[in-house]
Amino acid sequence: MKKYRLNFLVALLGGGLFLASCGSNSENAHKTEETSEKGKEYNSTYVCPMHCEGSGSEEMGDCPVCGMDYVKNENATHHDH
Repeated sequence: MKKYRLNFLVALLGGGLFLASCGSNSENAHKTEETSEKGKEYNSTYVCPMHCEGSGSEEMGDCPVCGMDYVKNENATHHDH
């Protein structure tokens, strides 16, 4: 009987730790996503469709990271006039 009680407590504790860690991971992922959308890979006039870190340009071209063609960013926050 003690063996089953101990197994139950271990499973309960492990499940609680698992659920607690999942909550913090999803919050951190959300914060990372918010901050990453401020880079030039999101705000340039031309952006990589994959939004590779360090990509983005005010001129047409290719992504230096993955090689894909840049696409016009309709949501660019600044434009050269």
